[in-house]
Amino acid sequence: MPASWITLLRRRRLTLIVMASLLVLLPIGCAKLEQTERELVFRIEPGTARWFAGLPAGLEDVQLQSPELAADESLHAWWWPSSRQDAPTLLYLHGSRWNLTGQLFRIEQLHAMGFSVLAVDYRGFGQSRGALPSERSVYQDAQIAWQHLARLQPDPAKRFIYGHSLGGAVAVNLARELASEQDEAQAAGLIVESSFTNLGDIAAAVTNTSLPVRWLLSQEFDSLSKIGEVGIPVLIAHGRDDRYVPSRFSEALFAAANEPKQLLLIDGANHNNGLRMAGNSYRQALQALDLALN
Repeated sequence: MPASWITLLRRRRLTLIVMASLLVLLPIGCAKLEQTERELVFRIEPGTARWFAGLPAGLEDVQLQSPELAADESLHAWWWPSSRQDAPTLLYLHGSRWNLTGQLFRIEQLHAMGFSVLAVDYRGFGQSRGALPSERSVYQDAQIAWQHLARLQPDPAKRFIYGHSLGGAVAVNLARELASEQDEAQAAGLIVESSFTNLGDIAAAVTNTSLPVRWLLSQEFDSLSKIGEVGIPVLIAHGRDDRYVPSRFSEALFAAANEPKQLLLIDGANHNNGLRMAGNSYRQALQALDLALN
């Protein structure tokens, strides 16, 4: 066989080996990349938040049950009923990093507004057992929590969904799923605070790059494409001084949402203190949507 043919065959053999190696290693690389991405997205802080001083009177620990949870999984929640039996009930969906112990200050403010509050930790957060969360798993957790809330509050006209930051994307997805499941509204309103349009947009904003980082993301959290399918009144709130998530994202979500809707941009508020800084404006915004907390 001529030397040139031998060289060509060797090159082809080397190419096939490289291609076969890539086919074997690519899924491993993608799996590792996705795991790292999820670690960065959720940034779970273990243990109790340093500012947590214990549960207030009347707040109950709850373990949510569902056949969708595996034997080594659990969903821990807080249930804080209002002193009024006819009070509206709100599902609280938190964002990344902090479990429920880091959310109590915001839950207290919502409870003080007159809501009974069911707040849930996604699997992998706090006392909820499970693997590293994913977009799919937190959506599923929100559905499980909503089913529990519906049993606590049978009247759809008194059910609300609230999501903060990343939890805003979970809340938008839940509201859209509920709208697609049944003809009649399953909730009275959706409240989204300090959230974003989609994960690709916020990743580009945080890294301050024009590179197409969204091509590398397996988690989308695309509220912008979903919020127009939400069939209930929407309140979108955002602090104008938010250094983590620019308020322009909430303005874009508001533009994409259907009426009735309200946009509350809070002067002087950052990513976490919007409820406190807004004062009575939150209540007024809800009243403007005919969702008065009487």
